[in-house]
Amino acid sequence: MIRFDDVSYRYPGGKDVLSNVGFSIRQGEMVYVTGPSGAGKTTLLRLIAALCRASRGQIVVMGQNLSALKPRRIPLYRQHIGLVFQNFNLLYDRSVFDNVALPLVVRGYAYADIGRRTRAALDAVGLLGREKSLPLTLSGGEQQRVGIARAIVTKPALILADEPTGNLDPEMALEVMRGFQRFNEAGVTVMIATHAIDLIEALPHRIIHLEHGEVTDKMPVAASRLGASHGAR
Repeated sequence: MIRFDDVSYRYPGGKDVLSNVGFSIRQGEMVYVTGPSGAGKTTLLRLIAALCRASRGQIVVMGQNLSALKPRRIPLYRQHIGLVFQNFNLLYDRSVFDNVALPLVVRGYAYADIGRRTRAALDAVGLLGREKSLPLTLSGGEQQRVGIARAIVTKPALILADEPTGNLDPEMALEVMRGFQRFNEAGVTVMIATHAIDLIEALPHRIIHLEHGEVTDKMPVAASRLGASHGAR
């Protein structure tokens, strides 16, 4: 599903953000990417989403060699990926329904399919009754669930979530993470960048831990008590 072979990424004129990273993730896995701020978690997800290109090494996702992926093919590639952001990235002058439906509208789905898929996505995150609401009338946890519904409305094979619980209280954070677990149980591959060690302890899954841009044997204390494996080669 995902394979990194000695991948490094350097900002133009800067130092390496990721250095010689190698791991593989099987289809249907749920994996946490952990590490302190600046360790390279967000960059790793951005590389998988083809939002930037590796400086060195090879990344293969769903059979696609991203180093060889032509720019005109990137939008098609991303159709198989659902992205969830920490800051929600919602359109606050549009309804919940319109926010979730947007990826389908952009891709030219038929009106009937847009309605059916959007309502199904909202139902999956427990917000079917709020489709006419504006995002600012919702709680932080509900707004994040709108973002998750938007990410899953196209039925992606892979969900990438970057610190999806960073702005939420502990109860809402656990609810959101349980939602990702339900999608994973339905067969979706899920990769979550997080520093929320308490949530990792509550919902144990495989861990890839980054320190200074490298995959290391060091793991968060709570996760190490669970005997989780980080998947480094």
